[in-house]
Amino acid sequence: MRLEGIHHVTCITADAPRNVEFYAQLLGLRLVKKTVNQDDPTVYHLFYADELGSAGADITFFEYPHARRGRAGAGMVHRIVWRVASEQALDFWERRLADAGVETQRADGSLRFADPEGLELELAAVETLDEPLVALHRHIPPELALQGFDGVRAYAADAEASRPFLEQVLGFEPQGTGCYKVSGERRGSLYRYDPAPAEPGAGGAGTVHHVAWSSLPQDHEAWRRRVARAGARPTPVIDRFYFRSIYFREPSGVLFEIATIGPGFATDEPLEHLGERLSLPPAFEHLRERVEPLLTPLPNPRA
Repeated sequence: MRLEGIHHVTCITADAPRNVEFYAQLLGLRLVKKTVNQDDPTVYHLFYADELGSAGADITFFEYPHARRGRAGAGMVHRIVWRVASEQALDFWERRLADAGVETQRADGSLRFADPEGLELELAAVETLDEPLVALHRHIPPELALQGFDGVRAYAADAEASRPFLEQVLGFEPQGTGCYKVSGERRGSLYRYDPAPAEPGAGGAGTVHHVAWSSLPQDHEAWRRRVARAGARPTPVIDRFYFRSIYFREPSGVLFEIATIGPGFATDEPLEHLGERLSLPPAFEHLRERVEPLLTPLPNPRA
């Protein structure tokens, strides 16, 4: 029983229209689902991914309008890393981001920058046998596009305290000090720790809420039992309609989710029209007339 790398990373934004402009129009991801936070249906939950809405390429955002800027600290993911195919892809992104007024830092094999709310992002030129998870965009050649997640970096006050849980319970494989790889038959991802800053973290716009790891549907209940036996106190299995989830905190404090691969985002709308309208799971459909007027009007990036 193996986790299939990252499923999705969920973050917080205070400005959904600007968020769509940055992630869909500038970074070239596809807005694959426009729905609501199922724990607070008065706010958006936006999902961006590759062309098929695949697990492994899916960054999501809760929109809390006018939320103040957050700050990553101990027990929080502070950087999201995507794969690209080559140094030539990094050249392309360095120019594209500069043309959009985004400051970047180039290092050997990587390009670092931040989104408009300060969320740390990185592109890494990675050689891998994993399938590239690419969205179509008229101004971004597919061979230069983002190819799905390579991993995330988290702050920890004591990274060593998490090692037994990550290795023995979740099956993460050590890759050196403070770095782990988690991979199944289809895909893999890295999870790295950095020393925590002295200042405590604060959730808010521009911060990561949680990172989700991919489970085969038939393994999901077994993962919950394993996590519970290790004392991590997982939630009950929650049906999110597009996947099923459990949540818990790993010993360093980072909020983890284990989410099933499927049923997927084409469950309630055609693949060719993903993300074009507000999608509400059946349990929330009765709220449509009350909820839609509360949500910020958003453009269709592919209009």
